[in-house]
Amino acid sequence: MTSSLMTLAGSLLFGMTLAGGAAAAESAAPFRAERQTVHREQDDLLTAGLGLAGLRLPTPPAFADAVHPTAAEARRRAIWSNWRGIADLAPGGGYGDVYGGTLGAVPGREFSAYAQLPGRHAPHRVMVQLPDDFDAGKRCLVVTAASGSRGVYGAIAVAGAWGLPRGCAVAYTDKGAGSDYVDLSGAPAVGPAGVAEAGSIPAFAPPKGDAQGVAFKHAHSLDNPEADWGRHVRQAAEYGLDVLNRALPAQAPFTFDNTRVIAVGISNGGGAVLRAAEESKGKPWLKAVVAGEPSVLAPGKEGRALYDYATEAALLMPCALLAMDDLPQPPLAAQRQALGAARCASLAAAGLLDGADLPAQAADAKRRLLANGWTEASLRSGALSVGFDLWRAVAVAYASAYGRYPAGAHPCGFGYAGMGLDGVAHAPTAAERAAWWSDGSGIPPGAGVGIVDAKAQAGSDPTFAGLQCLRALWTDHDADAQRVQAGVAQTKAGPPRKKLPVIVVHGLDDGLIPPAFSSVPYVAAAQAAKRDVRYWRVPHVQHFDGFLGLPDYAARYLPLLPYVYAALDQAWAQVESGAPLPPDATVDAKPRGAGNALSAEHLAVPH
Repeated sequence: MTSSLMTLAGSLLFGMTLAGGAAAAESAAPFRAERQTVHREQDDLLTAGLGLAGLRLPTPPAFADAVHPTAAEARRRAIWSNWRGIADLAPGGGYGDVYGGTLGAVPGREFSAYAQLPGRHAPHRVMVQLPDDFDAGKRCLVVTAASGSRGVYGAIAVAGAWGLPRGCAVAYTDKGAGSDYVDLSGAPAVGPAGVAEAGSIPAFAPPKGDAQGVAFKHAHSLDNPEADWGRHVRQAAEYGLDVLNRALPAQAPFTFDNTRVIAVGISNGGGAVLRAAEESKGKPWLKAVVAGEPSVLAPGKEGRALYDYATEAALLMPCALLAMDDLPQPPLAAQRQALGAARCASLAAAGLLDGADLPAQAADAKRRLLANGWTEASLRSGALSVGFDLWRAVAVAYASAYGRYPAGAHPCGFGYAGMGLDGVAHAPTAAERAAWWSDGSGIPPGAGVGIVDAKAQAGSDPTFAGLQCLRALWTDHDADAQRVQAGVAQTKAGPPRKKLPVIVVHGLDDGLIPPAFSSVPYVAAAQAAKRDVRYWRVPHVQHFDGFLGLPDYAARYLPLLPYVYAALDQAWAQVESGAPLPPDATVDAKPRGAGNALSAEHLAVPH
């Protein structure tokens, strides 16, 4: 959810001379540890020289030295990983011929730094990709936030793929998350270049203590970064203007007044750009916003918090799926089936389900989820999240973040450690640590890091006690529960600024961020407040384009990205020429079926 043959122009700090001859004076904005790299021959901004064929390869680009990758190798692998985690690049999936760019070379320069919000413990990574064919006449800056807890390249398939070929600069933020994992044994931490370098400033330095294992920024920064996601996006845009002013002095100044800034993100990156859209004080700075499948806590009482429905799903969904027919068949389907029976028994023994036998218990679990707003479609595609234990992974990390708990102090006793497929914790190896930044999706398990569950019990449902504890942080009223709930409350969104064009795109089959809990109440509240928000509802689209390489998923579901790109086209037309935004729409999309290549007719993208 990784990188390149890179022509390294230099690793520059503020105050040094940038390409173009401009002296970079100390900026008033809180940016530090800046690097500039050049990406041209045998390399580029968008694919690190891999092209579509290289991104499609099933194995990541190798490090020449597994323990000591170069910055260029780490970047190339990070770009490969993030493309494959977000986009469906499988043959027949349509990328590059039905929708999206051809992933040809986009030469240019890349600038990256740490940005710091006042009063916060940890920085967030910001990055600007400036193509050589930047069109100073249209002065376009796309700003984006990584989805999930991904690193700073996490939105390259979303914002970079649309903006860079059009001559726009693209500014990114990891929004206080990312894959800057830290081995608490004292091993070297990752620095600005994505590798451990002597004397470099670490991207995340957890408070010193007695904790063991692995820490990461989203969970353990003590900042509750989600509360600041809109400010992270604004700060990334400010860095984008700063870079443009220094890198293109002949066309300067670049300001929010004379530069068209549009924001785009998907998943909780979509939530981040919606938070950025709220700003009402001071001069307007955003010209348009596109949010795909946004994870956002809507204003009012209609929306549900991610932590609420994730912990509910973690407990009930394995059992409820036994009452569903025609489930998609991802890997681990057999394990999901076994877990479902064990979970029904655990829930019934705890008095959380009714039913005298397994079918009745599964039916009751399904009934409870449907009564709380889940749909048959969202439950069906949610089977993927059950199979990959994603609900528990989200709940463990977000509980720590919302409650601002340091590593080793999780209220339910969870932690993280090096871990292989056998599930046994071990001290991370040097080779594992070297690949974390490139391979990690931001929230373990993955990239050789797993969840340590202090409440795990022997038997067929070992995670049940820990999940009960995580759910109680939402339903109970003790000190830890109040602490987590207060953190969630800080993430509630407001309506976007008046007259700001906003397009929200959401798949109706989304099983991770069901639209009924996020987009629907957000759009309803915004439109009731007379904001210029349009909503595209897309049937047969679930949350993860990257899993459409699985044959059963490819037959059933369509990708989200073509609709996000189309919404960006519409938003840009409005910004550039005043064209009207498209109306609300339910798209007439149709699955491609087994064995068929995706076509434009399947997508029926609004124009």
